[in-house]
Amino acid sequence: MGRMAVLRNWGWVRVSGVSMTPTLHDGDRVLVHYDRRISAGAVVLGRFPGRVESLVVKRAVRPVGQLWELASDNPRAGSDSRNHGPGEALALAVRLWPQAPSRGRIGWWRRLAGQAIPPAPPPGL
Repeated sequence: MGRMAVLRNWGWVRVSGVSMTPTLHDGDRVLVHYDRRISAGAVVLGRFPGRVESLVVKRAVRPVGQLWELASDNPRAGSDSRNHGPGEALALAVRLWPQAPSRGRIGWWRRLAGQAIPPAPPPGL
């Protein structure tokens, strides 16, 4: 597999809004991989069938046929499958670069390499 084929499987997205707080914050950058298997609980880049022009970063809750129930980590902000029905999970979010490195003291190497995507917050947040 050539270098370009490998690079085509990856992409960057910038989080916009607060629907994924406390896991992700407005302005965070996320590295996504398009050829990775999606599993329940993973953070994904997706879209809803009725809104194909808009990409979303959501948590994959459970498969619904060929689609997924996509949920916000912050149910009081934004919209998700409760509003739009099941959505398509396009890519798996694999690494996080917080917008403000000042959120906790981290070494230069962790800033360079990014951080693992945090697990789902406890229910009720």
